[in-house]
Amino acid sequence: MNYALETRGMCKRFGAVEVTKNVGLKIEQGARHALIGPNGAGKTTFINLCTGVLAPDAGAILVGGSDLTRASPQRRVNHGLVRTFQLNTLFNHLTVAENLAIPVAQRLGRSWKPWGRTGSDGAVRAEVAHLLEQLGLGALAARKIVELAYGQRRLVEIGIALALRPKVLLLDEPAAGIPNGESGMVLELLERLPAELAIVFIEHDMNLVFRFARRITVLVEGAVLTEGSVDEIRNDPRVRDVYLGRRHD
Repeated sequence: MNYALETRGMCKRFGAVEVTKNVGLKIEQGARHALIGPNGAGKTTFINLCTGVLAPDAGAILVGGSDLTRASPQRRVNHGLVRTFQLNTLFNHLTVAENLAIPVAQRLGRSWKPWGRTGSDGAVRAEVAHLLEQLGLGALAARKIVELAYGQRRLVEIGIALALRPKVLLLDEPAAGIPNGESGMVLELLERLPAELAIVFIEHDMNLVFRFARRITVLVEGAVLTEGSVDEIRNDPRVRDVYLGRRHD
């Protein structure tokens, strides 16, 4: 079976420290899969290995059955593996529509310059309009990023990832830093995403994890502690012991 994303025996060392230890995941098309664990568990390192930011010392990464272990980050994007980051990476002095137009134009092979005529390319304009509707940000299309609430900026960042037409979307703490009153908009967007899109996300907000995920992997000290359904993870005494802090106080 070809999985949307599969890792086999992933290992990564920094000097004498092994931060990823034989991690294997099998992510099916349409998955809603959370990756959780205490700080320092190796979650972001694992995402960096999947996306080519870091090279593994051992193991393999397959996307749709294609071995991309040594592929460049751009080639992985071309195969449909797209990520967001913990911190916003937006063009703060461009508008929402302009931020979305840049990745759309790149994917379509079109020339687009923020200082040129905005929206002159019909194909780019149509895709941006669709993304704005999907994000629920149509009324803010002409607003600059610096004028947005933090939760709205998170939506734009996810929109940029969606503009690249992912088959697997990796979200690194999508709710990080968002005030409680704004976090609902991120969850509502995630719940509206296409059913066939595989989503793997790192998140510390366990309410979001238990509401959105269908399967959860728990990492501890770079290794998989356990994997299971929401109910299995919620009721696992090892997870309560390790993730909720008694071993790490």
